[in-house]
Amino acid sequence: MGTAGTFTLTLAPRDAAVPAARWLSGALRAAILDGRLRPGARLPATRDLAKRYRLSRGTIVTAFEQMKSEGYVTGRIGSGTYVNTVLPDALLQAGPPRAPHPLQPVRPRRISDAAKRARRFPAPSAHPPRAFRANLPALDLFPTTLWAQIAGRRLRRASAGLLRGCDALGYLPLRAAVAEYLGASRGVTCVPEQVAIVSGVQEALDLVARVFVNRGDRVCMEDPGYVGAAIAFEAVGARISGLPLDRHGMVLPDARRRHVRLVYVTPAHQFPVGVSMSLPRRLALLDWARASGALIFEDDYDSEYRYAGPPVPALQGLDRHGVVLFAGSFSKVLFPSLRLGYLVLPPDLVDHISVMKSVASRHAPLLGQAVLCDFISEGHFGRHVRRMREVYAGRLSVLLESAKRRLSGLLEISPVEAGLQTAGWLRGGIAGAAAAAAAAKRGVEVYPLSRYSRAPARREGLLLGFAAVDAREIQRGVQELAIALERVRD
Repeated sequence: MGTAGTFTLTLAPRDAAVPAARWLSGALRAAILDGRLRPGARLPATRDLAKRYRLSRGTIVTAFEQMKSEGYVTGRIGSGTYVNTVLPDALLQAGPPRAPHPLQPVRPRRISDAAKRARRFPAPSAHPPRAFRANLPALDLFPTTLWAQIAGRRLRRASAGLLRGCDALGYLPLRAAVAEYLGASRGVTCVPEQVAIVSGVQEALDLVARVFVNRGDRVCMEDPGYVGAAIAFEAVGARISGLPLDRHGMVLPDARRRHVRLVYVTPAHQFPVGVSMSLPRRLALLDWARASGALIFEDDYDSEYRYAGPPVPALQGLDRHGVVLFAGSFSKVLFPSLRLGYLVLPPDLVDHISVMKSVASRHAPLLGQAVLCDFISEGHFGRHVRRMREVYAGRLSVLLESAKRRLSGLLEISPVEAGLQTAGWLRGGIAGAAAAAAAAKRGVEVYPLSRYSRAPARREGLLLGFAAVDAREIQRGVQELAIALERVRD
């Protein structure tokens, strides 16, 4: 025991494994925080503490200096060491919560036109996946242990440069890895300097819309098509024209659509119908864009997973006039919360995107970029894609076989060449919205294709994902969907 002022002070027993100075400073800190040493109290003299606990005075002085640096005590020359009247912990406490005062704005808030036009992008479902959730990979099969090992190694070896940040367009080694991957797998022609690392296709759409589209400009996109693209274009005030689909993909804009600034297209695996744009249609679209002065935004959102037919080269790889902006994401290939993707730009447009990216977010999180770079360059990405392609092909086969047995006359599933989901065309006059509502009551997730249409739907259908759940859940989903559709039809 030691004395504090006129009182006896008992300190916690010392753990032999803890250095003496650390033990003493911790014991004194605990005595202060639990109120045994009150603000203003004088600590025992160093000589007394050294004698009582058989410590050197140097150890006592070291502990006191540590306490002073933390703000718990203060020294007075010729008088001793005292507990501070205001403790550092008190400075971190805001005090007991108080009831907020009701706010009464003097006048209505002024909101920008862009904010008024913007629509909220739908948040992902927090519920476990079930048949037939679309746009989601098999997260339970992602190699999280391997990813954690790579991330841990990166953190242990983190340099000052990695902690400091990077160019707005992203981590150059990752941009080089992406350029090499896209050249080999998608026929994209680019150098690392043309690659911008973004948080996903949605950010790429937002950047492109803000850089190249003014209010009132016309933007063409597939109908039915990706709602997220429409959200980005409408936010900048674009006039959107929906272009219908046929068996070759998106129908080209006709001569009456003048002054088109941008065309958004998903040629590898059209969302949501699933058709692949034919090579003649791709070449015709490139010729049209060159002649009209429009840019093409090519969304290559899930082309890694192809199950039938020869791969068709990306539009960007066929482009000889710099009219294509090519975007893709790792979120659907790896896991959604990764939030990393890429945007490949014609050389003369790189600086414009770089400036806007620097204003909006400086750059994508650098540590995640470095981990992804290692994952790709060490071959793990390629192995994961090959493994999941086999898994998804098996699940697609289960869906098609189950649907053939149980959904005949109710739902006709389109031929599937690629992707994580497919379209099913309703038969017998069944409406998509009614079918989706009935399926939801039986624990099945499907979306009516009309949700993605700007014009009245010419055919009623449903969007069905098959990648996120196993064969048993797919079979259950088919059974329950069949019951739901039969009840709607009858």
